[in-house]
Amino acid sequence: MQATAHTFDAETRTGSVLFDDGTPLEFDRAAFDAGGLLLLRPGQRVRVERDPEDGRVSCVTLQTF
Repeated sequence: MQATAHTFDAETRTGSVLFDDGTPLEFDRAAFDAGGLLLLRPGQRVRVERDPEDGRVSCVTLQTF
């Protein structure tokens, strides 16, 4: 799924994304680390993978075209 980075704390490596309909979803350090990113800026387009069992974000990566 595609979303836009909304918040990001570089110290804790946690944050949130906004889906195109405005729905926010938080991600934890494990989801950020799974994507291999070093930094995320609010406003960047990202790709979000969610765990099918609990719906939590399992991976955040940059959206590329």
